[in-house]
Amino acid sequence: MQKLDKKTGRLVIDRYLPHHFLAEKIVLSSLFISSEAVEIILRSITIETFYFKNHQEIYKAIIILYQKQISIDIITLTTFLQDNGRLDKVGGVKILTELINQIPNLVYLEDYLCLLQDKYLRRTLIQLGYQMINSGYITNVPLENILTDLETQLFNLTNETKSRKLLSSAELLFNVFSELKQKALNPSLSGLASGFCELDLITQGFQKSDLIIVAGRPAMGKTALCLNIATSIVKNFKLPVLFFSLEMSKEQLIYRLLANETQISSTSLRTGNINKKEWLNLSQTINRLSYLPFFIDDTPNLSIQDIRLKIKKIIFEQTKIGLIVIDYLQLMQSSKFKTDNRVQELSQITRTLKTIAREFKVPIIALSQLSRNVESRVNKRPILSDLRESGSIEQDADLVLMLYRENYYNLNNLENDIAELIVAKHRNGPIGTINLEFNAKHTQFLNCKNTN
Repeated sequence: MQKLDKKTGRLVIDRYLPHHFLAEKIVLSSLFISSEAVEIILRSITIETFYFKNHQEIYKAIIILYQKQISIDIITLTTFLQDNGRLDKVGGVKILTELINQIPNLVYLEDYLCLLQDKYLRRTLIQLGYQMINSGYITNVPLENILTDLETQLFNLTNETKSRKLLSSAELLFNVFSELKQKALNPSLSGLASGFCELDLITQGFQKSDLIIVAGRPAMGKTALCLNIATSIVKNFKLPVLFFSLEMSKEQLIYRLLANETQISSTSLRTGNINKKEWLNLSQTINRLSYLPFFIDDTPNLSIQDIRLKIKKIIFEQTKIGLIVIDYLQLMQSSKFKTDNRVQELSQITRTLKTIAREFKVPIIALSQLSRNVESRVNKRPILSDLRESGSIEQDADLVLMLYRENYYNLNNLENDIAELIVAKHRNGPIGTINLEFNAKHTQFLNCKNTN
């Protein structure tokens, strides 16, 4: 049932929300049993997970005692509550004694925690439902802002439903053994093949949950390389690819894609100076590409929250996603971590991107500009330290690839020249340098060759 609160004008719930009284008592009593139980419980649930106010007060007091490194027992807890005027709020010594006399079975502790979390999330869902109803009556706030806020809360709720089960070493080893057995029976790359054979030999493909940084000075071909990789993955694996283009418009990116796939120069495509044979090739290519799940978003000044929401939308529509590309990092905004220090803000952005990669179990490629210090050196070949002025990119990245084209500085043949792809950091394997032939006419990298 629901009723209207005359003071606030809001709809309120006129019945008990989902909860489990006995499970709450068992979890609280477990806190008196062992320090291991305390650590597990504190990592798993918050104060709001408890439904009853006196249970919330008891749990809050235990958290404070734990943080102060005070042993948790009936004496210390009673003393703390009494000294702070909270003992009557929890129901007195009688309630605490009942908790002590409760003898929980720690074997089922995780099940009790999951039960409490389930009830808490159901309460949150109900409250969000009423918030949605109330929001419909608010007319002084733009509808787009209301919908975005509600969508964010719903997505956050969805993420909380993914319980993180603690696995024993035996379970972990069994999972690893099963994975190794499957690889032995079906030898293949452990990740997504980039389309560049020598790079894949070093990286074993792009791994799920990896943050990959492709760095270089302007005009080195970062966007072209990532477009080549994205196209190869979407064609070979038929997995959705989401390309966030913060610098180029989606039309510019499509022209590059078509030039790459048709071998027709970008200039000819833009001017429409195409012969009959090329028109046939173009038509067939467009027809073939139109069936691929390749998504381009060219929203400028994109924030981390925007990216998270759009990833959720694609996963909701496509059920899965293969690769995310962000072009490029320094153009991103952080809606949550606003600060005057841009380096610190970029550090927060890269850290959050790594979190998103792990959350959705998808490789994220983020393009990054290198420090201008590269231009002042005689040897302009980039090194890993050139990333440091861009925040904690070097620290957060699992894989760092750097592009360098010597001919760009020598003004030699820029249409077909050799680019070095430097594997500057690889958290799980070797590093090295690969030579790629860069065709500026078709914005395409070809012919990989390891120089080690």
